[in-house]
Order: sequence, then C-alpha cells, then structure tokens
Amino acid sequence: MMKKLLLLLFFTISTIVFSQEKSIENLSAAPNPFTNSTKISFNAINSSTIILNVKNVLGKTVFKKTYKTKLGKNAIPFYKNDLSTGIYIYSIQDKNKITSKRFVIK
Repeated sequence: MMKKLLLLLFFTISTIVFSQEKSIENLSAAPNPFTNSTKISFNAINSSTIILNVKNVLGKTVFKKTYKTKLGKNAIPFYKNDLSTGIYIYSIQDKNKITSKRFVIK
C-alpha cells in the first residue's frame, strides 16, 4: 500500500513539474529564409517577460532584446538591418527555459 502511495505521489509531482516546464510552444519564423524581415511567432502559456536572442553560427550574439508576452499567440517582427547573409540561431528565453531554432538571411 505504501509503495502505491509513493508511486502515485511521484507521478503527480512529475506531472506538475513537467507541465510547468513548457511556457513557450510552437516557435517559428516566417518567412524563412528571408531577405529583409521575418516574424517570429510562438504561443505563450502565460504572460511573462522574455528575451529574444539572435546568434551567428560562431555563437556571437548579434541581437538581444527583452519583450513582454501575452497569453496565447505572440509575434515579434525581426529586421535584418546590417546583418549579412547566412544562418542564425534565434532563441526565446523565459524564466524557466530557452527554446531555440534557426533562420536564414538570404
């Protein structure tokens, strides 16, 4: 009986921890590849402050900015500005997790 209770407690705690881990879902950039600008879209599970970070393939940060998200669908426009053509890694960081993907500037 005690083992069953401990097992049930373990699964309950695991479910709560893992369900709170994902606060950003469906991260994407469209269009990708792009020439001048793209829109970085994602769903937020709650309102929070995030950091958008863009790095080149060498790992150097070329863009970093803080944004406030709202519950649900969010979109951040990203402009090429003086970045050269190539592959870049963009990431959204909140207080719990960093989610990263890549886009191409052509």
